[in-house]
Amino acid sequence: MKNLFYPLLIVSYLYVFTGCKTDAVVICHRPLHAEPIGNISKIAFGSCASENKEQPILNAVVAKQNDVFVYLGDNIYGDTEDMNVLLAKYGKLSCKKEFQSLLQSCKVIATWDDHDYGKNDAGLEYTKKEESKNIFVDFWNEPVVSERRNHAGIYTSYSYGDSAHRVQIILLDERTFRTHLITDANDDYIPNPDSSATMLGAEQWNWLKNELLKPAQVRIIGSSTQFARSLDGYETWGNFPMEQERMFQTIRDANANGVVFISGDVHLAELSKRVEPNLYPVYDLSSSGITQLERVDIPNVNRVGNVVLDYNTGAIEIDWQQTDPEVFFKIYGVNGKELFNQSVHLSKLHF
Repeated sequence: MKNLFYPLLIVSYLYVFTGCKTDAVVICHRPLHAEPIGNISKIAFGSCASENKEQPILNAVVAKQNDVFVYLGDNIYGDTEDMNVLLAKYGKLSCKKEFQSLLQSCKVIATWDDHDYGKNDAGLEYTKKEESKNIFVDFWNEPVVSERRNHAGIYTSYSYGDSAHRVQIILLDERTFRTHLITDANDDYIPNPDSSATMLGAEQWNWLKNELLKPAQVRIIGSSTQFARSLDGYETWGNFPMEQERMFQTIRDANANGVVFISGDVHLAELSKRVEPNLYPVYDLSSSGITQLERVDIPNVNRVGNVVLDYNTGAIEIDWQQTDPEVFFKIYGVNGKELFNQSVHLSKLHF
């Protein structure tokens, strides 16, 4: 049975929107896309997309005929405490033809990072978190009956496919509850030794523990910041080492097979790998650069294979036809060319 559709049209007459032929700010949305029917095998994702720039890479994503596309944050560059400004920036994204084409091509889901949350590198201290959340869930057409609307933060999960091919997608909120970052004398971020410092907050951690107990063959955890890369002075889970270890332990405690991470934020693409005691290897595929790039390689001792310093989107692709299904970690460029490809058999992601 198809999902109910929730059409959305938000209009603000406080600003003149130049991206569409109208004298008002308009968020032009179609109804919610129906959930994928049957088993899924192609989950694409991306991050770091300025609403002020063209986004031709989305046309390449559409051409790949994915089942799901995940926005991992910095989906716009809001950076404001003025919600009318934030709304206008979502409006610019909404009216891009390539964005509308993406919405029509597959199921599109999203979480946020700092810039669409509202402030660079911000966590729980951001004063407009509730107002920003309300715009976020409306823009992404969250159903009015959704639990996402009823709890603090925007964490949520999705499940697709039958029991033998089930893919669980868990989207974390790493902004609403996150403790402030600390810096060294060079203003680089460093690990916070405080045992009470948190990335997710108590309520989200309890929710995640229960999510990982649900049956699934492949579990994709969407993290707006990188989970498995080495420390580099920027935002990563490594700035909260006890929280990072808590994630490993939560996976162990749930005996949750098939966990892989996808992440964004860093304006490059790479695959990181962590090998921890009593746990299968944990992979983190980062894709960042729908419109934003630094073209600077940031060293990462946990990297597997090459780094991609061009505009990119990522994909987790699953070959269910094999007796031992193969999970591919891929990065694609603007023209749809494959820029990175590593794989692991699903049995290698089991306890």
